[in-house]
Amino acid sequence: RGLYSPVKPRKVYPDQVITCAFRGPQQERKKKSRVTLMEIGNTNRALLPWLFLQKQKYNRMCCPIEGVKASPLQTEYRNKCEFLIGTGVNQEDKTVGCRLGKYKGGTCAVVEPFDTIHIPAVAKKVVKAFQDYIRSTPYSVYSPETYEGHWKQLTVRTSRFCRNGHIMAIVYFNPQKLSREELADLKAALAKHFTEGAGKESSITSLYFVEEGQRKSPNLEDLPLEHVAGDKYIYEELLGLRFRISPHAFFQVNTQAAEVLYAAIKEWAELSQESTVLDICCGTGTIGISLAKKVKKVIGIELCQEAVQDARANAQINELSNIEFHCGKAEDIVPSLINVLAPQNLITIVDPPRAGLHSKVILAIRRAEQLKKLIYVSCNPRAAMNNFVDLCRAPSNRVKGAAFRPVKAMAVDLFPQTKHCELLILFERVEYANGSSAEANPDAAQVAAEGDDSENLDGANPANTDANQAASVATDTACKEKEST
Repeated sequence: RGLYSPVKPRKVYPDQVITCAFRGPQQERKKKSRVTLMEIGNTNRALLPWLFLQKQKYNRMCCPIEGVKASPLQTEYRNKCEFLIGTGVNQEDKTVGCRLGKYKGGTCAVVEPFDTIHIPAVAKKVVKAFQDYIRSTPYSVYSPETYEGHWKQLTVRTSRFCRNGHIMAIVYFNPQKLSREELADLKAALAKHFTEGAGKESSITSLYFVEEGQRKSPNLEDLPLEHVAGDKYIYEELLGLRFRISPHAFFQVNTQAAEVLYAAIKEWAELSQESTVLDICCGTGTIGISLAKKVKKVIGIELCQEAVQDARANAQINELSNIEFHCGKAEDIVPSLINVLAPQNLITIVDPPRAGLHSKVILAIRRAEQLKKLIYVSCNPRAAMNNFVDLCRAPSNRVKGAAFRPVKAMAVDLFPQTKHCELLILFERVEYANGSSAEANPDAAQVAAEGDDSENLDGANPANTDANQAASVATDTACKEKEST
């Protein structure tokens, strides 16, 4: 109760609530770092002999784990931060920051982000300037309970490009029944505050305003943006390349750790001047563009129109002519495109949203048998588990083409001070000999007979346990490495 009591103010430590402040020695972190992938034997009996040997080689794991690659920057690393606007812990009005819990759990209190360790100081300056401004206005905070009020959210994007960096602010506001004239006056006053008034010290270089009423779509990216001050874009440098970033375009939130991630992708891909890279869910084109000089051609696919425009601009900025981008759903574009590309020396790299790829994309990849190698980048391996299972399951009427199997995995700590990390998995196509794995030495009967030694696939009977159950048992992914930090 004290958390919400105006009588007994309570000190809240945002770094412990928001980032979960995982602290501890790296060695202790690595003790729990086992990237437990999926038990693919339960979905492909032909791979059971291979899996048996793999688990013997790699301490009950289906492939070698290369551990966790640390982020070069451990604090103030986030280049994109989304702040809610609400009532403070001690009933402070119009507080900009982070909600202390989930709304469905009854927690609506917002705490200022000034004590957090993952948000950069430049973003905190914008929050302070914006909070001072909205507290001077007559407009109230939007309430998700009553649907009344106006101020909803502030998004801040920053970059290290140029000497002083670039800073973009995006303000979300519910207009309710305000007239067009009132809204125009508000936007003008907001722009003046950041360009001429007290907010000028926050050094914003780009300012946008979004009128967010009752949404027809749950995605912020579908809302129209209005540019009200400064430049339309910010720019960032990554691996010696320059990238343009629009308000809604995806860009990895930790730029320096993203360089570590992309360097690992480049090493695993083993590219040549005859290679073609298919970059699925490419965002602003960072992965493909970082590889373009090493390959014959790069083709990127992305849903967000803004991101595709940025990607095309980024290719021009970096003087690359061997790269093209397609806008649309991957499940609509990939099936037809991949059949044309497959005869080439093709490697596919996928970096999908948290939920993973649409099943149609996975099925198209499976059907393209000439595609031998796939690198999967996942920020939420639990959610992407169905993708992993479908890549590795036995061929069937629904799933055509030889299965893949995981060759190696790695975690990259894109989110220091939290339990989350990015998982990188290299899949390669199974080469069958007489209908079974080419590396199959022991047969399936022997595997079953020796099941006690291998814990019978962690206690699961492959004959009667389905893939999802196996996946749920074995899905403590690379983020486990950090739980003791």
